[in-house]
Amino acid sequence: MHVNGKVALVTGGAQGIGRAFVQALLGKGAKVALLDRNSEAGQESKAALDEQFEAQRAVFIQCDVTDQEQLKGAFKKVIEHFGRLDIVVNNAGVNNEKDWESTIQINLTSVIRGTYLGLEYMRKGNGGDGGVIINISSLAAANMENYGVRLNTICPGFVNTPILQSIDKEENMGQFYSYKDEIKNMMQFYGVMDPSIIAEGLITIIEDDTLNGEVMKITASQGIHFQQYSQTPFTSKR
Repeated sequence: MHVNGKVALVTGGAQGIGRAFVQALLGKGAKVALLDRNSEAGQESKAALDEQFEAQRAVFIQCDVTDQEQLKGAFKKVIEHFGRLDIVVNNAGVNNEKDWESTIQINLTSVIRGTYLGLEYMRKGNGGDGGVIINISSLAAANMENYGVRLNTICPGFVNTPILQSIDKEENMGQFYSYKDEIKNMMQFYGVMDPSIIAEGLITIIEDDTLNGEVMKITASQGIHFQQYSQTPFTSKR
């Protein structure tokens, strides 16, 4: 799929990896809706992107991905605003071991819900033209040829984002706070990447139509590479 002229929706798009995704997509000529629950960060990101790209190509939608109605409404707004949807990036994520229920809602449940919404709006036979769904650090990818929608997963190593910086906060790490020095040693050993290389991986998945049901790993030592399976992944023909 050529990114130019396509419409993308990125959750958690105001900061960190999500912000890099939005910038990379705009740089390739896409129109992008950045969703984030942080209104201030979203407005700041939108203003900065408008200085770099045409203002009408990006829209910020405040959205708490744990709120089912808000997420549904955000998808609907993107369709109403841009007239189509081609790319969904379920990127929103947090680090909060103390509030593990909220973490699951954001890091897992919203990814599943965003995947279903993406399929609903993009799949062929339901008014869509097909597309690509990319889940960040999830194993929810599947191969659905009849929908015309490819699903892939990106699993990055340590990335220089606000989530990485939260390991110093006991309120985020909870019972794992005592391991913060060990985690920092791991970061030093494995290396910390810039969000831009994760965005490069995103563009690779979107543009390579052969990638479906794949797990892309991105590390400082090996760069962009893929999980190798011992057997061919199951492909549904239904």
